Amino acid sequence: MCTHKLDRLHDLKEAIESLLNQDYNDLEIILVVDGNKKLYEIAREELDVDVLLLNRENLGLSESRNRGIMAAHGDIIAFFDDDAIADKHWIKELVRMYEEKDAIAVGGKILPLWIGKKPRYLPEELYWLIGVTHRGFPEEVTEVRNTFGSNLSFKTEILKALGGFRQYLGVKGTKQLQGEETELCERMRRCFGRGVIYNPNAIVYHKIYLEKLTVRFLLNRIFWQGYSKRVLEELGCSLEEEKEFAKNIITNAILKRLKKPSVDSWKQNLFLVSCIFVAGIGYASRLLRVLYKEAEK
Repeated sequence: MCTHKLDRLHDLKEAIESLLNQDYNDLEIILVVDGNKKLYEIAREELDVDVLLLNRENLGLSESRNRGIMAAHGDIIAFFDDDAIADKHWIKELVRMYEEKDAIAVGGKILPLWIGKKPRYLPEELYWLIGVTHRGFPEEVTEVRNTFGSNLSFKTEILKALGGFRQYLGVKGTKQLQGEETELCERMRRCFGRGVIYNPNAIVYHKIYLEKLTVRFLLNRIFWQGYSKRVLEELGCSLEEEKEFAKNIITNAILKRLKKPSVDSWKQNLFLVSCIFVAGIGYASRLLRVLYKEAEK
């Protein structure tokens, strides 16, 4: 687990408590405090973790996770967020896939834990914007490219062979470059020829606060998604899944709502179209930036 903000302390305590209550006991909890000495001091006094690390400055999520990887002693490393709650059987269900499927990486389902009212304009196809498993994701055990970082695990030897996460991807302060899990899993698939085994019974609940449900916040996030996808493409990642998803939004999700019009369906369609447009702007913004730099040389 990685944490940075002191105002997340209550959530952090609940997240750790959910890990201590797992029905799988062979577990090591590693907490990386990213550049917040006061939070580190509180964690040292009040939190029940096995390994506690402090980054002297804010290094960002990817580099913090890499520090945790190097400190881990287990055969499997699972990632978890400081605003999440793990189902009691989460770890057991992850481990079961390694035993039964001989997996090299396993992820699970993330369900929303609404802290406030669920917005009526946000369609379930876009739940990935809030770090939740979206409509259209598989509903059975199967191999996928990647799951979200709060419910994703790897064999330790695989992670170390890959060199961990790209440090320049992932959240760092106000920097919103995304896609670090996607890039890592794409690299894994290229190196080992295998993806992530998805187990929908390995469940994590993600707290969704009202400030992350405003139209402004979500459109800003979708802009950076588009920008980040272009960065991933530059790194050799395939965007076929994203293209297929966008096609399905246009040919299925939007048309389906048009056949059953209501105030909510019109709101959701408007938001879907807006997101596609803004993601395109983000993608084009990165592309133009690269072309401009090349022209300057």
